[in-house]
Amino acid sequence: MKKAVYCIAQDMQQAELIVDRLKLAGFSNNDISVLFPDKSGTQDFAHEKHTKAPEGATIGGGTGLGIGAILGWLAGIGSLAIPGVGPLIAAGPIMGALGGAAVGAAAGSLTGALIGLGIPEYEAKRYEGKIKGGNALISVHTESAEARDKAKDIFERANAEDISTSGETTVKT
Repeated sequence: MKKAVYCIAQDMQQAELIVDRLKLAGFSNNDISVLFPDKSGTQDFAHEKHTKAPEGATIGGGTGLGIGAILGWLAGIGSLAIPGVGPLIAAGPIMGALGGAAVGAAAGSLTGALIGLGIPEYEAKRYEGKIKGGNALISVHTESAEARDKAKDIFERANAEDISTSGETTVKT
């Protein structure tokens, strides 16, 4: 069964360190997701016309986001806005899920979208609060217990917070 391992990075330097270590450990850029507040503001990005998330305005912009090279390695990086949360930058599988059906089904709440990704409600609420506070959510999608243990070890060695594992749900877009 596919499972995801999640953690909170306190700042972007820690997030980049974790992503770099995951990359060096052999995790694919398609298996790593990062979600963090967009402190640059959304005025720099053009609204995307064909979003599948009417409640969460997706904002285009895969370039010029002011992110480091390590996070730029991740797949599907872009910016989006979720009502009540504000502008976010997401990369990896979480970008497609938040920009698609998960946000629409969750009536625009980040907690609801995270629950839709298989994160238990109490953890999703805690993650939303941490993200609103300026932290980054990092997840790694794994297929084996060995990969989960490797990801958890990387998170722990980098002093990440709120490390947890959950089963993945399939998000229909």
